[in-house]
Amino acid sequence: MFSSLRSRLWLSYALLIAAALGIVTAALFLSMLRNPLLYRQTTERLKAVQIGLLQRDGQDIFTAAKKAARTFDVRVLLYSKDKQAIFDTSAASEASLPFPPRRLAGSLPLARDENKKAWLYATEQLSDGTFLVVAAPRPRFSIVALFTDDFLPLILQSGLIALLLSLAAAFFVARWVADPLQKVILAARTMPSAEAEPIQAQGPREVRELTQAFNSMVARVQASRKSQRDFVANVSHELKTPLTSIQGFAQALLDGTAGDAQTRQQAAQAIYDEALRMHRMALDLLDLAKLESGTAGIVMTPVNLPALLNAVCEKFTPQSQRAGVEILVEVSNLPPLAADGDRLAQVFANLVDNALKFTPEGGRISLKAAETKGGVLVSVTDTGEGIPDQAQTHIFERFYQADPARKGGTKHGSGLGLAIAREIIQAHGGKISVRSRLGEGTTFEVFLPSRGGNAQINA
Repeated sequence: MFSSLRSRLWLSYALLIAAALGIVTAALFLSMLRNPLLYRQTTERLKAVQIGLLQRDGQDIFTAAKKAARTFDVRVLLYSKDKQAIFDTSAASEASLPFPPRRLAGSLPLARDENKKAWLYATEQLSDGTFLVVAAPRPRFSIVALFTDDFLPLILQSGLIALLLSLAAAFFVARWVADPLQKVILAARTMPSAEAEPIQAQGPREVRELTQAFNSMVARVQASRKSQRDFVANVSHELKTPLTSIQGFAQALLDGTAGDAQTRQQAAQAIYDEALRMHRMALDLLDLAKLESGTAGIVMTPVNLPALLNAVCEKFTPQSQRAGVEILVEVSNLPPLAADGDRLAQVFANLVDNALKFTPEGGRISLKAAETKGGVLVSVTDTGEGIPDQAQTHIFERFYQADPARKGGTKHGSGLGLAIAREIIQAHGGKISVRSRLGEGTTFEVFLPSRGGNAQINA
């Protein structure tokens, strides 16, 4: 019956409320048992008799005490300064009553005579130093009398109303907590689903945070599934062309279509080139997978960034000379940068290689690095063809190429280089972005945060 979270929350609140009301009721009950209405009435009567005796009009205290004792059915006693009894209106019929003990704050004015009979009393010191005590036997009390007290029914009624209202409030609080969790459970049962919608965050702060975390997880799962589907589709597309080429040339060798030595050489060379391309693609895919999973092993050491950029420039000097493109490096003095030098060299080599492919003869490629707020900004700018606006938002995706036809040739790689570059920069805590205009060129900007370094730099 109480297996659901909502019912258990409600039962927990109900038990807590019932326990609290029970404790309060018990405390009031005990308080009334110790000082019920009958006790209060007797105590007030004693105080009234005492005030009458204190305000007597010239009458002797002993005479007034005897008269008050007969009239109000009380016991009047006088005690000396040393608290010894000197007069008692009930001395003949009752056991002697010692001077009442000092009353504690909030306690019942109760004293016992030599026979252990309980007396309620009121005490007042007179002007001559003697003490006037007015006493009456403690009224006999029964449980039935407690329930005839006007105050108790009111307490019971109020407690019942408070209990009902509290249970209703507990029900709504339980729904407030449990309903959003139930929505999360229902949504979790539909996962994984591409049609899953975000859940509106409701309820307490912790439940809202759980809902937001669930929505974030759903978004990541959907993005991951989409990425996997795109990955499979892209790999299939990328492998289809080289495999078709390899199959065609191999078939030509097998069926004798490539009859002369030159044709067989061309077929063998084509098979070799396509196999090499597939090998590079496989290595890039493995590298990208390691970077995305965080197992690539980025080793942070102090890096001399100006030396690294100059080394990249020298590496592409033969290619740039053949293409008729000038490569310039403009780097100011920079402090050591904690980074993985090999991985950064891979990033900038990829950016320069791409720039060379799309920069016409007579163009220029510029590598600039300068210190900026929080790190170093490196830019690679070319004067090439530029990238269309619609392609710039997808340029760092796996296998993406600005040319939808995916034509072969030296200007078209596997489409993994920029995706790998982004993962490497993100592993360093940095960012990579692109700015481009058709016909004017492209600029890739890489921001690397400053981390500092203590090891010696290898130039």
